[in-house]
Amino acid sequence: MRLTPRIHDVYIGRNVLFTVLVVWLVLVGLDGIMALSSESKSIGTGTYTFGHALATTAYSLPRRAYTLFPMAAVIGALMGLGQLAATSELTALRAVGVSRRRIALSVTIALSLLTALMVVNGETLAPWAQNRADTLRASAKYNADMSVARYSGLWAREGETFLNAQSGEELLDGKHGTRLELHDVRLYTLDAEGRLASLTYAATATHDDKGWVLSKVRRDVFGERSVTRQTAESEVWDSQLDAAALAAGLARPRNLSAAELKTSIEYRKRNGLDARDYEDTYWSRWFYPLNVLALCLAAVPFAFGSLRSGGMGKRLFLGMLFALGFMLLQMFFGRMAGVLKFDYRIAYALPPILMLLISGWLSRRRVG
Repeated sequence: MRLTPRIHDVYIGRNVLFTVLVVWLVLVGLDGIMALSSESKSIGTGTYTFGHALATTAYSLPRRAYTLFPMAAVIGALMGLGQLAATSELTALRAVGVSRRRIALSVTIALSLLTALMVVNGETLAPWAQNRADTLRASAKYNADMSVARYSGLWAREGETFLNAQSGEELLDGKHGTRLELHDVRLYTLDAEGRLASLTYAATATHDDKGWVLSKVRRDVFGERSVTRQTAESEVWDSQLDAAALAAGLARPRNLSAAELKTSIEYRKRNGLDARDYEDTYWSRWFYPLNVLALCLAAVPFAFGSLRSGGMGKRLFLGMLFALGFMLLQMFFGRMAGVLKFDYRIAYALPPILMLLISGWLSRRRVG
């Protein structure tokens, strides 16, 4: 099989790319409209306005495009090939000696271009834009003196005290519902003249319905010519900082690049923290291009049979069935990996392998 592109490769690739882009635009547009509707419910909370809702939604579009691309790719590929099958163009190509493998390769190369673009987007624009969206929402709804720095964690201000937390998470608590736990916390307190009066370090700062508690506390109090150190295993922190606002401002795994996810995983493992959510997101980034291409390849054989006599509705139904089936498989194996604590690489490799095997079996059965 010649690997140099020929005119039929360009024709098939162009047709598939067009339908994928149309489907992708529709899916992202609908998702964006629903997101804006959801954000509009918060208008009036704090200083949150319709402008904030619109900007937050706009910032989230690169992440939504990244998330929806696999579904758009398989639906668009099936619709594009189905249109060629319905007009007997696939039959004509087969008659002049173009093999099914060659057609599948044309589709794969065309989709590889968009997949590569989405991989770059998932590592650069999407995390940055989503961080901006989350920061804008949290600052407007809760506290204008709070921000999230990309590399230095969460920052918040209460009077003359500045809080910095490297990471944090909301945890389930059987007694109190949920509690917020911040890690690697530093409290910078300034005096009336703006000089640093004390620096407090705490391994964790935990908030529940009783208030804030600091653990493994080390405080340095600065005098004019001296520094006094105080330590405590735990102490109550009298603060009115809104835990919901801080939780909303925490950087989520989906907002980090692969390099930042790897650093976070190593940090959490060193400190005995749960890193499964970060591992899940990290390995999903690595398997993203494989999943997209394997999903589309698994759907290609159906263009040579059932789609020839079917209309647009049938192609759309099969595309959505493939995409939803794959997403459910991936979700199932991901949850199983988290519960049973086996390697996430296995969890993300199994769904595309299963989809390809099922597609191959159905294709051979159809041919037979």
